[in-house]
Amino acid sequence: MIVALLNQNGGVGKTTLALHLAGAWVQRGHRVTLIDADPQGSALDWSQQRARENMPRLFTVVGLARDTLHREVPELARDADHVVIDGPPRVAGLMRSALLAADLVLIPVQPSPFDGWASAEMLALLSEARIYRPELVARFVLNRCAARTVIARETAETLADHDPPVLAATVGQRVVFADAAQSGRLASEIDGDSPAAREIMALAAEIERLRVGRAAL
Repeated sequence: MIVALLNQNGGVGKTTLALHLAGAWVQRGHRVTLIDADPQGSALDWSQQRARENMPRLFTVVGLARDTLHREVPELARDADHVVIDGPPRVAGLMRSALLAADLVLIPVQPSPFDGWASAEMLALLSEARIYRPELVARFVLNRCAARTVIARETAETLADHDPPVLAATVGQRVVFADAAQSGRLASEIDGDSPAAREIMALAAEIERLRVGRAAL
């Protein structure tokens, strides 16, 4: 399965989710390649920090921030059960290429009024991609949720009948994610029984149950 995390808005937690989903699937026994398609290179920075700390490599991280992504990903996917693409904000050419490469698009959003984060441009690019890839599956994922807030519940309810719909699993606003980003670790390595680790595993399991791409075979 090739999963692309995309949103035109920055700061919604794409890289954090991409790294932690990759790590969760490794924990579940899968071979994973993560493609850093963001010119900022945050996932590559995380991987390099991990190497400096002499921690074992969990999955391959490849820098590929160019709009030929859709032509290069199939080769990278041959030796992986899952490919995770950490996409760029505000780079339409790169985003189009990631959309064409993906089996599943995850659109991370933070709980907020609908017009604040449901990028019309992002949804337009998704509709455009479906002209060429009608089988392309997309889901919103609620990230950085404060526990049991009214706005998180209202956001989920707003998206319940939306296209694309929202995943049931949500990920909270957790300090451990910031610690993980700085240290080259994952939340599960810092505390395997933490709420953050459990939320990520629940998200990874729900995505697998969608059975898209090669997971559907």
